[in-house]
Amino acid sequence: MELRQLRYFVTVAEELHFGKAAERLAIVQPAVSQQVARLERELGLRLLDRTSRRVTLTGDGERMLREARAVLAAADRATEVAAELAAGQAGVFRIGSSAGLRERLDRGLSALRAAAPGIEIKVSSRPPAEQIEAVRTGELDVAFVRGPVAAGGVRAVPLWEEPLSVLLPAAFRDDGGVKLADLAELPLRLPPRPEDPALTDRLLLACREAGFEPVAGRPVDTFEDAVVEMTNGSPAWMVVYGNACDTADGALWMGPFAPPMTVTGQLVVRDAPAPPCLDVLVQAFS
Repeated sequence: MELRQLRYFVTVAEELHFGKAAERLAIVQPAVSQQVARLERELGLRLLDRTSRRVTLTGDGERMLREARAVLAAADRATEVAAELAAGQAGVFRIGSSAGLRERLDRGLSALRAAAPGIEIKVSSRPPAEQIEAVRTGELDVAFVRGPVAAGGVRAVPLWEEPLSVLLPAAFRDDGGVKLADLAELPLRLPPRPEDPALTDRLLLACREAGFEPVAGRPVDTFEDAVVEMTNGSPAWMVVYGNACDTADGALWMGPFAPPMTVTGQLVVRDAPAPPCLDVLVQAFS
């Protein structure tokens, strides 16, 4: 099945006349008839009833007309997206990202490449404040950050709510969800605030609302190093992005909070001009 066949079928269905459809498409009538007949053979459906006097849609044809219009609209939009992106960004789209967003990026970039197959995509990872500044100055086209965004020259579009999970000694495991108050005596390990202010601010506020000031543990240099240290006798708790694991093996356990905790993920763009096809980006990365 080709887009050309769908376009011919839609035109005939709208005109209910092969001759008029051919005139509208600026091709000869036999070509229209052949392609529509070929589409019917490939689908195994009769889409049109033809007599010497008139052409009408069958029940299958009416259903197929709706679907064909949707497919053609998507194809036309993809062409527009590709043209806008290429014209607006000289074929390069620059994205700022944060740790833990690989799955979302993979899914969104696949959708973006489908819409604009010729575009070159460059992804850079840096602290949120640097991403926001890079968007403001035009060094980046968009950025994905977690938490509130308060900066001039940019605007943030909320896209998703990201769950937070707790990683802690297995003795504190609670499959129903860990209560923050139960962690008041255990050191909290966080990355340096400039690297992830959304996580730091969210956790400190939640602990204070739970009635305690958390015990400050050593800053987290890398997640892997902190896990090794905690596994080998440095009790503490950390917070990680994403859904909790279902199983618990060894010295550590990862699970949900009770009540659940989340942070908002946002797409940061320049105030003006906005990047081409902002609606496509929002849909792709939501």
